[in-house]
Amino acid sequence: MAALEYPAPIRQLIWQLKSLPGIGPRSAERLVLWLLSTGATQAPQLADALKALGSSVEMCEACGFYSECGTQCALCSDDRRQRAVVCVVEQAADVLRLERSGAFRGQYHVLGGKLSPLDNVTPEDLRIAPLLHRVRDLPAEEVILALSSDVEGEATANYIADLLRRAEIKVTRLAQGMPAGGGLDHVDEMTLFRALEGRRTI
Repeated sequence: MAALEYPAPIRQLIWQLKSLPGIGPRSAERLVLWLLSTGATQAPQLADALKALGSSVEMCEACGFYSECGTQCALCSDDRRQRAVVCVVEQAADVLRLERSGAFRGQYHVLGGKLSPLDNVTPEDLRIAPLLHRVRDLPAEEVILALSSDVEGEATANYIADLLRRAEIKVTRLAQGMPAGGGLDHVDEMTLFRALEGRRTI
């Protein structure tokens, strides 16, 4: 006797959901069953939202953040933002994290990832060439590299910094070190090293 399975439409949706990052087979199954239990209300709204995501959202050619099709990018069209300072981030979500801190009021540039030879991600796969054009056209006086501190992030930062230095642009990197509210007993040696290197006068 063949093992009992869900009907094909349910299996298909489970397969699609578990292909998303952070969602495993069990989570995907629970989500599909929850959608089925809500009846005719939630599933059509979710389907409409997914269709709108594909047809109504585009990436800004200048900064790489998202905007609604046919509208100006909220970041690039804001005249109150400083034009002389550009903060480079890996992903669009990083822009929102920095914005919510309220600490930066300049321009952003989303790379779309970081260099990773093992994953075949080269400089041509990232938005590095548009960054160089943009820095020249603004014109920018400083570029802040707000990239992750892992091996790939460091390699990307060094690569970009080298290109920008040739163009005689000031390049800075986000400070790294002790987390707010943290104690020495919970910090690894590399974080302590960077905290000491980046110390400031008070």
